[in-house]
Amino acid sequence: MKYRLRCLTPVLVGDGSALSPVDYMVWKDQVNVLDQRRIFKLLSRGPRLDNYLLQIRRAEKLEFSAWGGFAQNFAGRRIPFEDPSSSAYWNRLRAEQLHIPTFASSLEGPYLPASALRGALRTTVLASRATEKSLKPLADSMQADRGFRDAGSAWEHQFLGRPSADLLRAFSIADSSAAAASSFKIYLLRTAVLAQGPSGSDQRFSLAWKQSPRGSVDARRVDESTPVFAEMAAPGTVFEGTWTENDFFRRPEIAQALRWHRPLDVPGILAAANGFAAQVLDLHRTFAETARLETVRQSVQSLLDLTEQARQSGDSCVLTIGWGGGFLSKSAWPRTEEENYRRILASLPYYARAIRSGLPFPKTRRVVFMGNQPAALPGWALLEIR
Repeated sequence: MKYRLRCLTPVLVGDGSALSPVDYMVWKDQVNVLDQRRIFKLLSRGPRLDNYLLQIRRAEKLEFSAWGGFAQNFAGRRIPFEDPSSSAYWNRLRAEQLHIPTFASSLEGPYLPASALRGALRTTVLASRATEKSLKPLADSMQADRGFRDAGSAWEHQFLGRPSADLLRAFSIADSSAAAASSFKIYLLRTAVLAQGPSGSDQRFSLAWKQSPRGSVDARRVDESTPVFAEMAAPGTVFEGTWTENDFFRRPEIAQALRWHRPLDVPGILAAANGFAAQVLDLHRTFAETARLETVRQSVQSLLDLTEQARQSGDSCVLTIGWGGGFLSKSAWPRTEEENYRRILASLPYYARAIRSGLPFPKTRRVVFMGNQPAALPGWALLEIR
């Protein structure tokens, strides 16, 4: 069997790597990634190597006036900005804000790691099997003096089995083949946040945009918020790879030995993914409506419509994958209004303050800007298995 994943919004599945400001130069509205090996080989023939190494060690980013020729002649990759306006925003930022996370890449080129796809599907399967009743004992244990150190794993084992009897062992997924380098761009993203509406106004919540390292600005001053740049696969990019179903785990005696009361199959995985996507997208649509981000709302609505079409066809699913999806893309329980779930989150130091604020949780979303306007949420794709 084969899988085919098509990006619906900009997608970043990274391998932990990022371009530092001394790895590239911005020239002609594109990021020119320097081929340092070629540069060292060239400079070693003359006296300029020591000066270059000294500047790399001391400088926050390479000065185009001194080393711009390298950007023109010794660029290993040239990745265009999605919109020319991004160059001006890039020039305003401090060097520590100019590290650009990059897409996973091998010698053949950018590819989709199988672990990322498997992890995204695992979250959806867990979400389809978890029950609200199971949250109460977990919440009670978190209030005890010695709560679970790894409560999520215990909950996961309850519904998916321990590693030796994991439900997803029946399937093997291979890394995708390489995609064309021309399918990738540098996108600008900002973080939208819901804040309390103005006092005396009938507007309960208002839109603000995050600044770094802290604070926010109102919606009218969006250009003053802090952007993030990332290399992402453009909508329409396709990744293809091999999907294998192990017949050994289909045998009734094997399923019985592993205590699989409801073994997984491909239609079940696709149905779980579409159900999870519908829940998460509905929450995103509510956020976009509350924040009055009309273009983002339209984008989310189109994803919801596609999810319904995929559910009816039964051979595909809409999936959230990779970087930028936020809390809702990684949590197998997206219904954050549930009382016991909020008790669990309130017991965790990094979520307690947000829960106590009374604002919708999560109150932030990373938003991809296209044409210098908020346009879509990152990380959504259509997966087909045939």
